[in-house]
Amino acid sequence: MAVSISIKNLSKSFGATRALDRVSLEIAPGELFFLLGPSGCGKTTLLRHIAGFYRPDEGRILIGGDDVTDTPPHRRDTGMVFQSYALWPHMTLAQNVAFGLEMRRVPAAEIKRRVHEALDTVKMAARADSKPNQLSGGQQQRIALARALVVQPRCLLLDEPLSNLDAKLRLEMRIEIRRICKQAGLTAVYVTHDQKEALSIADRLAIMRDGVLEQIGTPLEVYRQPRNAFVASFIGETNFLPPGFFGAAYDPGQATKLSVRPEAVHLGTPPAGPEFLRLDGEIHGTVYLGETAQHQMDAAGADGARTTLTVFELNPEILARDEARPATAWIHARDVVALPQ
Repeated sequence: MAVSISIKNLSKSFGATRALDRVSLEIAPGELFFLLGPSGCGKTTLLRHIAGFYRPDEGRILIGGDDVTDTPPHRRDTGMVFQSYALWPHMTLAQNVAFGLEMRRVPAAEIKRRVHEALDTVKMAARADSKPNQLSGGQQQRIALARALVVQPRCLLLDEPLSNLDAKLRLEMRIEIRRICKQAGLTAVYVTHDQKEALSIADRLAIMRDGVLEQIGTPLEVYRQPRNAFVASFIGETNFLPPGFFGAAYDPGQATKLSVRPEAVHLGTPPAGPEFLRLDGEIHGTVYLGETAQHQMDAAGADGARTTLTVFELNPEILARDEARPATAWIHARDVVALPQ
């Protein structure tokens, strides 16, 4: 049965460094929840508190309504998947997966059944008698997942599990991890610094900075409605514009800057209507990426300020990398996010 996870005013310092600063968070049963942020933001520290590897200076941790703040890791019934696969090289895959059950003195017949089920879940049952060195990185990570799942944990904790894989395998394993978690009905907390990874499979995510939660929401909410400039720039790319760039459309007293995603800037003459905001300027640099071209466009705002915007063009048919040329573009007003102080 999936369980909730409650973090209540959690704080932790390492010497003079405040790693977590009164963090509070509610994760729903069965939710795939991501902790995201730059190095040193506190995301791994928070995950290790949930696992029981660290004890907080202040605050409480509840799993399934049970206060586990002072409970040692092996009594929390959590499954942990690390960056490194940490498989025993001399054991078969089945023996690696069975290890945790043997330590719990589970009967042999049940171990056999549960190991087969776990390997089948990660699509590795046919390789049960192989050794880890016979597997690819993605296959080894599947076995690490099976080993965490086989003990039937109350929740699954994943610490950057795909960072050692190449780009193609990471893409494949993103889909598999979501499938496995949903199929098992697990509550999962997943730490990563990879924005695409989080956006592609999270139910909800939290952006952290300096031990503080900057924003919590669904991938769509966080990407399209960032709460501040840090979140806007950390999740994807964005253009920051002065608050008066589009004239009276935004009150400079209410916003310190405007955020517009590069894919929200469309080259060409705008459709009719006040909601379509026109830009006139000059493209002076293009990077061709195959499916897209990334242009640098210099444009003047209604306030007279000149700004260089990054513009993404999907499926470009004409490539002029180095020559400057006049350009007209437009932005729909709904794609302009006013960021507060």
